[in-house]
Amino acid sequence: MIPVQAAPLWAYGIGATFAVAAGRQLQWWERSVRGEGVRTRSRAANPYMALTLLYAALLPAPTGVYLLWQNPAWATMHVARDHDGVWAGFALFYVASVVVGTLLGFLAARLCVLVGAGYWGYLQAVAGYFLLFLTLIHGWDGTGYERLLSADPRAFAGWSADGAAGDSVVNHCLAFATSGTFLAVLIFGTAVIGTMLLVEIGWLVEGWRLPGAAADLRVPGVVAVAIAGAGVHALPFAGALGASVLVRLLGWWLGGAVFAVLAGAVLLPGGSPVRRLYALVGIPDGHWRVEPEPEPGPPEGRAPAGARRTSPPA
Repeated sequence: MIPVQAAPLWAYGIGATFAVAAGRQLQWWERSVRGEGVRTRSRAANPYMALTLLYAALLPAPTGVYLLWQNPAWATMHVARDHDGVWAGFALFYVASVVVGTLLGFLAARLCVLVGAGYWGYLQAVAGYFLLFLTLIHGWDGTGYERLLSADPRAFAGWSADGAAGDSVVNHCLAFATSGTFLAVLIFGTAVIGTMLLVEIGWLVEGWRLPGAAADLRVPGVVAVAIAGAGVHALPFAGALGASVLVRLLGWWLGGAVFAVLAGAVLLPGGSPVRRLYALVGIPDGHWRVEPEPEPGPPEGRAPAGARRTSPPA
């Protein structure tokens, strides 16, 4: 349901976010696979990975292919003007890039979670969403948002003809908001993004309910969900917007270098604000284990039901 150039980036971010949201469950699953010192189940049977791939194959991939057929100009960010400019293999590429990108994002974040580096798994999601928003806002030539908000080639050509006046931007946005492409994006986005958010929140809540997990949740659940959503979606959007401004002002090399320094200062130090917020959400950042509740033992001096006493040999 988004242009071809941005689809695999979004898919990577979705896969990584799903893995981080189910971080506790994934750690538990990996230990259960090796419960007796040997692998007793295939990793491919992991229900969280299977559901993630099912989501990618049933929602983002087919809706994106539909928009590629319905409006090839918008779906290719106006690289192609109509169906004649779209190779049939693009449909296959779109589906494959969404499913494979989701799988790669999930596996990368899952690996971080399993080695006890859950925060770096979260950064996989941030990287995917940052590149997604940077593509849509800036693009490869500074016209990303113009391409995104143009329903047809004529509307895209009108941006350069009208200039960058504020009223012109508003007119272009209104024209796109009344187009059939926007209506399709709105309908599909409700299903795709709505389901995505339900899965992410559901897996977070499921992890908090595991024995001993509630101790790591330092804020109310509603607040934790808001923090997690801001960290995965709002933070990368703000970063992409800032990176676009810096690149426009300073150029790709200098603007990119300045942004990299600022992003590193915000994300990487141990006491950074993002790390502190991450610690509030109750997502594991280390090797976490489910502590089973102790079972009540038999009364002292009595054998458990079904057990036989044995007398010491004479």
